[in-house]
Order: sequence, then structure tokens, then C-alpha cells
Amino acid sequence: MLYTVIKKNSYQDSINLMLLTNSINTLNGVKKCSIMMGTAANKDIFKNSGLLTKEAEAAAPSDMIIVVDTDDEKVVNKVLEESDKFLNDLAVKKTKTSIESVNSLEAALEEMPDANLALFSIPGEYAADEIEKALDKGLNVFSFTDNISLDDEVRLKKKAHEKGLLLMGPDCGTGIISSIPLAFTNVVRPGNIGIVGASGTGIQEVTTIINRLGGGVVHAIGTGGRDLNESVNAITMRDAIIGLENHDPTDVIVVISKPPAKRVRDEIVELLQSVSKPVVAIFLGEKPDHHEGNVYLAHTLEETAKIAMDLANNLPVKENYLDDINYEVKTPLSKEKTVKGLYSGGTLASEAGMLISEALELGGLIKKEGYILKTNGYEVIDLGDDMYTQGKPHPMIDPDVRIEKIREYAKDENTGVILLDCVLGYGSHPNMAGALSDVIKESISYAKENGRELYFVGTVCGTESDPQSYDESIRILEEAGVLVEDSNAKAVRLALKLKGIEFTEADKKLYNKEVSKIELPTVSENVHELLNSKPRVINIGVQSFTDSISEYGGKSVQYDWKPVAGGNKKLIKILNALEKIEEIKKANDEVIEKMKSSQPFLMDVVPAKSVIDILNNKVLLHAGPPIEFENMTGPMQGSCIGAVLFEGWANNEDEARKLLESGEVKFSPCHHVNAVGPMGGITSGNMPVLVVENKLDGTVAYCTMNEGIGKVLRFGAYSEEVVERLKWMRDILGPVLSKALNLKEGGLNLSVIIAKAITMGDEFHQRNIAATLNFVKEITPLIVKLDINDDEKYDVIKFLADTDQFFLNIMMATGKAIVDCARKVTSGTVVTTMTRNGREFGVRISGMGDEWFTAPVNTPNGLYFTGFSEDDANPDIGDSAITETVGVGGMAMIAAPGVTRFVGAGGFDDALRVSNEMQEISISNNSNWSIPTWDFKGACLGIDARKVVETGITPLINTGIAHKNAGVGQIGAGTVRAPLACFEKAIIAYAKKLGIEF
Repeated sequence: MLYTVIKKNSYQDSINLMLLTNSINTLNGVKKCSIMMGTAANKDIFKNSGLLTKEAEAAAPSDMIIVVDTDDEKVVNKVLEESDKFLNDLAVKKTKTSIESVNSLEAALEEMPDANLALFSIPGEYAADEIEKALDKGLNVFSFTDNISLDDEVRLKKKAHEKGLLLMGPDCGTGIISSIPLAFTNVVRPGNIGIVGASGTGIQEVTTIINRLGGGVVHAIGTGGRDLNESVNAITMRDAIIGLENHDPTDVIVVISKPPAKRVRDEIVELLQSVSKPVVAIFLGEKPDHHEGNVYLAHTLEETAKIAMDLANNLPVKENYLDDINYEVKTPLSKEKTVKGLYSGGTLASEAGMLISEALELGGLIKKEGYILKTNGYEVIDLGDDMYTQGKPHPMIDPDVRIEKIREYAKDENTGVILLDCVLGYGSHPNMAGALSDVIKESISYAKENGRELYFVGTVCGTESDPQSYDESIRILEEAGVLVEDSNAKAVRLALKLKGIEFTEADKKLYNKEVSKIELPTVSENVHELLNSKPRVINIGVQSFTDSISEYGGKSVQYDWKPVAGGNKKLIKILNALEKIEEIKKANDEVIEKMKSSQPFLMDVVPAKSVIDILNNKVLLHAGPPIEFENMTGPMQGSCIGAVLFEGWANNEDEARKLLESGEVKFSPCHHVNAVGPMGGITSGNMPVLVVENKLDGTVAYCTMNEGIGKVLRFGAYSEEVVERLKWMRDILGPVLSKALNLKEGGLNLSVIIAKAITMGDEFHQRNIAATLNFVKEITPLIVKLDINDDEKYDVIKFLADTDQFFLNIMMATGKAIVDCARKVTSGTVVTTMTRNGREFGVRISGMGDEWFTAPVNTPNGLYFTGFSEDDANPDIGDSAITETVGVGGMAMIAAPGVTRFVGAGGFDDALRVSNEMQEISISNNSNWSIPTWDFKGACLGIDARKVVETGITPLINTGIAHKNAGVGQIGAGTVRAPLACFEKAIIAYAKKLGIEF
């Protein structure tokens, strides 16, 4: 039976998940398991393996899918335990390193402003856009990532060339820059040889042979396997050759190419003939019979390395580099016995196929279904081909596929020799020789038991400085029965010798014929700098690739990449298009500046109908985007009932409900009339409202006053006690505060109060104690001066002193005055409103004016008053998220670590984590509101809807929790996340407005 577990928004790189899958498949009771991200390509793999379930089909690209085939449901728990342990171990290993870790390219560049190289190892379906971003930031690129389209490769390499940068790859498996090994690379001593090649085991074979011969390599610049394709036109190879020509420590240039397009190959040779340094070139598949000028043409990778060594030591190039094979073959294998090659390296496989085909005249190489050669029973397979690695680790990491193939070939009575490579280096299996030894012994024994001879012939590609031991790997293989040679070419020659075929190489003469030299282009400053310094790397993807960089003197920052926009291809294209529009940044900066420069002052407290015209009729304002009474949830309906009773439009609950249901009372969002309302947000004409003026431009905003907590109107309560309190606020509290504020010329400066209170531990949504006390400190002397009844003075001051949350409503009006001023900029992607009506969460962004973008609202997580639980909670409600819109509330959780336990967010570390996370979706910081517990950094400012969509991080909102039934009131407090869909809709609409559609 298939069991599916979806871990939402839980990105891990594919190599980690492949290794995890292999580990899980060894557990007792697991028939089959696959763990992958929910991309379309991975779902195809699930389908092909019979593991695609409905739950898996519905998963997003940023979701981790675990599908287990087992007869025992209890096994699933074991799988989850082992998965968590595996991934937690990775996290622990990461924290023990000294590598800085960030979550965006911008953050990586802040951490390492002088970075000069981006190393990519992310899924190919997302890579082109990410590589382009790196190039636009002026970074050279090393793309271990493959599965990038040819069109994208051409486009990106042209861009890189125009910017004077190198794009190494895609499918760049190995490289060395200034003697620093990159990706799947061997540790080779520094030297005077520079290499440009197809970035895989070809480079590894040549560099390791050079190392074993006593030489060294300063650069091995990978190009990717298609660089000499007709379309790509060797863009990277040309620029790299020019770079090495102008690199003083490089005395010899080596070029390694898979079979190239003839025109491109000839142009590269023409370029090489024009450089001043001696060159060794190998074009796999060619069998050169002479050298020309300063270009020495090799047939095998071993010959390439040996010619390079002689040139590097100023020795004459020999006519032939073929060594004797010392192994004595007593009885050659019979004619029907064939050679099978099982390679983890594509270039080594190509070389083996070429040499076997040439010796036996088999007609050349093929490239089909993983085969390099498949003729007359002779087969050479590249196990690193996509068909073998889809959803599985590369064979350099995981031996399983090769083990299966060894068993298969060993049972074939026509198999006489099995050829294989054992590739060492960073990223490879820690002991591949040991992992293969048992199946090799088993296969040799099986053949003997069946009366036939089976030979294993291999080579170890590596050096003694590699993480795995070169000598020990040879010893293990030889002990298992493998005939080990010191190069791949020699191993192939031995395999042929076992068949009674002596491989020969004709002598090559040097022809000094005249060649017309071309004028060489100048090397770009970026490439010259890269080749003349230690690489400073932003590692984007597999974290272990930082190991070799730091160990050998390079610098690196780890960018913990995950798919932008949850992997949604349409949104990715829209975001990339918006990123290129400079006017958006200018508009966003203008919005931010208006927010930062705002000057909010509390001017008065007045009846709502005196400043909001529509309230002179039977109209109620409500929180959130537009909604009608029948669609309101319990607490908002309860607030409406309370308002009707307060206004005297009905005498009891039943009359009030009938009136509201009749349609006689009209409704409007507070936000449509320059107002905001907490929770239900219900505001009626005779309710007193706070008047806040933004003196930057005269924008005015309104909000009702805070009633306290518990059974209050805003939480849907409407008892006689609630209504009587509202009448007292209308008749006493409002007029007293109005008279007091009128004594304060110019109003009360709220920025000063906010700045003080944030340093005292307020975040202005759940915690307002300091701000309320500062307000009381300012208003009390003014109240005392009033010529009114002392009892009224006492009652008002006592109410303010007892109502810790009184400043919340002032802060809400402040936020509204700030955003309505900023909303006068009608371009950009800054979020200018966030609000909820109990059913929908609504946002507005600067570039879309008054248009609402909504999605179903979430229910808060938090702590509950005694006797209540999550089952009693209403979905989130209220305009109070205006506080988060201007950067406080949940956005500034770090300012009020004391409140985090109350809202269910944990402790200080959680508060710090939340604010750091909120910073990732914000454009700037408000220096006016400095937070001591955040190293005095200003509160977050300017939520960018693009960043929300890009990261999948949605604003966290501190909130009260209302009972879902009308009349009960507040039952707790907590936090809630804004739904991502609002921001996605806003970005799609804005893109459409700008003429961007996909």
C-alpha cells in the first residue's frame, strides 16, 4: 500500500534527497520509497516508478513528497523518524562549519561584496533565470547544474561574454580556479599548466595524471559538454583560452573537447595557433596523425597529460607516448567474449568506447539510452547519463546502479571483460572501491562456478591528496580481483589485450607549416581578475561544495537556495520581468521615503459622523475588504448588533438582527473612508474616533478608541455592559480627550511616543503598555487642567491607566495616515494595506491603487483563555494588520520578546527569527523606530509583494482571537500568517497592467 506524506514548503536539494531515499530503502518493511520535491519532472519520476499518488500529484514544487510502499503503516513512522534524523544531521553538520549561510543572492553579496564567482548546483528547470541574475550582478558562473536548454545556454553565454564574464557549464562537473578545487574535483598540486575542457572526468583524468607525474595545474576551466556545439560556438572556450593566454603563471594551455562541430573545432584550432604559448588539444573521437605548429594534437587523455608535462618542463615532445602493458596474457579470451564498460564518467566512457571501436573497427560511437558503444556485443555505458540519474544520485556518489549492472553483465556468458572507473575527489563516494569490491568478488566467483573466466579491469582517477586514498582504493580493487591500470587508456588497452588485441599508436610528427595567425581579442577585466586571485564564491545549492573551497584557501558564502515563488513557472517569469523594470525600484523608494518621512500627530477625538459623511445615514463601517452582513462571521455580526443597539436603531438583539438582515443598513470597509477599525472594525456615526494627521502632506486617518479586552464590541460582544461602555466613551471619554488635545497646540507628536515605546519593549499590536503609559504621561496634565468635573477626570485617567492596549488604536490610525500618504504614489509593489474581514484577507499594493486582492483568511495560532480552545476560534479578523503594514506588530516581534509567549511564538530566539524573516520581505528599515534588541536596527519598512511571492514568506501578524460565535468576545491571542495567494494575485495584476503576461 502507498502512503504519502507532504512536507509543505520544505526545500532540500536533490542530492540530499537522493541519498536519503537510498538510506530509507534499506529499512525493514519498506518495499519501495521515493523522496523528492514536488516539481513536474519529479512527479513524472514518481509516476514511472508507480509511486504517484493523488496527494503527491497535488503537491507544490516547494513541497517535499515522501511516498512509501509498505504493508505495515507503522513503517511510515519509522521512515519519517529516519528522514528527520537524516535532515537534522545535515543541519547540525552545517552549523559546525564556519561558512556563512544566507537566503538570497542579495544577502550573499552583502556578506561578500567582492564575490567573483557563483557556483550553481540547483535543479535545471530553475537555473537559467538564477544564472542570469548572477551574471547581472557581475559574477562569473560555474554551473554544476545541468538540464538547461540549448537556447538558454546560448543566450546566457552571449550575455556573459558581453559582460566580460565566464559562464562555466552548464553540466560543469569539475573545475580548478587558482588551484582551488570546485565541485566534483580532485586535489591537484599547483603548477604552470592551464586547462580548458568539457568539465567532467576528462579534466579529472588529465589533471590527476599530471599530478602523479609530478606536475601541477593552476586552472581547469570547465566549459560544459555543448560549448563546441555549432549553436554555442565555443563562447566559453574562446574566452577561457584568451584568459589563459594573458595569465602569466600559465606556461602551457591544454584544451579538452568532446566531439565538436567541425567549423567550431577548426576556428578553435586557428585561435590556438595564434596564441603565444604551447598548446595540447584533444578532440575526443579524432585520431590525429601529426602536430601542427605550437598545437600538439593528442589521441587519448593520458597522452594529453604526458605531452603537457613535457611542454611544462621545457622538454621536447615525443613522437609516441604509448607505454607497455605489463600484464601477461597467457590465453586470450575466445572470439565470442566481449568487453563491457560501466563508467561513472562520461568522458572516460567516451574515450573507452572510442578506443574499443577503433581497435575492432566497430564503426564509431553512439549516444543513445546511456550507451556510448553498443555493437556486436561490445557495450560501453555512461551511467551518469540522465536516464540513469533521474531521481537517483550520480554513480560517482551512489554505486547501486553500477552494482546492478555488474551482476547483469556477470551473468551474461558472452561477457569476458568488465571495464570500470573509480573516480575520487570532492563530492564522490567516500569509498567507491570498497562499495564495489563485494559485487566484483561475487561476480568473479559466479563466473568460475559456471566454468568461465571473467576479468575486471579498472582505473582509479585520483590523487593521494583526495579525501579518499588513491593507493588504498587501488589496493581494495586489486584485492577484489581487479586488474588496475594507472590510466583509462591503459585499462582499455589491457581489456583489448585480454582479447588478444594489441593496441598501437602511430608516431606523430610535428609539422611546422606556415599558419595565418589571427589578432587575439583582449582579456576582460573580470576574467583577468578571476584567474589572478583566489575565488570568492557564492555557493548556490549543495552545501558540501564549500568544503574544498575553504580547505584550500578560497572564500565562500552558502546561499541556501530554494525555488522562487514556490517553483511556479509563470510567477518566476513575471518576477524576473518586473525585476528588470528600473521604474519599479524608483517608485518603491518613493513610497518608502514617504513612509519614513511621515509626521503623524494626534489632533482630536470627534464623533465619526462629523468627519466621515456616509455615517450620517444608516451605514456601518467594517474591517477588511468589502463584505455584506449575511457573509460576515459571528464576531463581526455581533459587533454590528452591538452598534445598532448603541445607535438606538433597535431595542434588542432580535430587532437588531432583523434590521441588519433586511438590507436597510448599508456597509462599507473602513479603509474606503480613511478609517481603520480593530477586529470587527464596526464603526457607527456616534462613536468617537481618534483623528491622526500626517503633517507631511495633511493626510488624515480615523480609528475608534480601544475598549479594553474580553467582552468588548470589537470582538463581537454586545451585552448591556458593552453598550453602556460605548455610551460612556461617546459622552465622557471622547469629549474629555478632545478638550485635552485642543489644549496641545499642533497636536500630540506620535512619532516621539512610538520611538520611545519601541525602545521600552512595545511592538504596537499585542504589546502597547509603554506607548499607552507615554500617552497617559502626555495627556494627563492636559486633562487635569480642564474645567470639568473631578470625577470625570478621574474616570478618564483611570480608564486610560487600566487599558494597556489603548495605544493600539492610536497606532492603527497612525498606520493608516502613513499608508494613505504613501498610497499617493501609484506605481511599485509596496504593500499599502493588509486587512481581514473574518472570511477574506485583503491586500492593496502601491501600483494597483484601490484594487483589492483577496484570499481565504487563516485562523490564528496562539494561547487561549481558560475554558477556550482552537475549536472556538474565529478566522482572523480586523484592520489592525495596518500595524504590520508599516513595519511593527508581528514584523517587529524582536522589539517585544516579552509578548512572544503570550502570542504563542516562543521566546527571544523565536522573536529574533521572526523579525529576521520579516526583513527578507521588506525593502528597508525605519531608522525613526530603532530597536535596541535588534542591534538598534530600525523596524522593517515596506513589505514588497514581489519578495513575498519570491520567497514564499508571508507577513506574520500579531492578533487577538475572537470566539466564532457572536456575543462571546475575546478568547485569546496569537499570530497568523497572511495568505500567499493575495500577493500572487497582486503581482500578476500589476504585471498585466505593465503589459507583462505569460
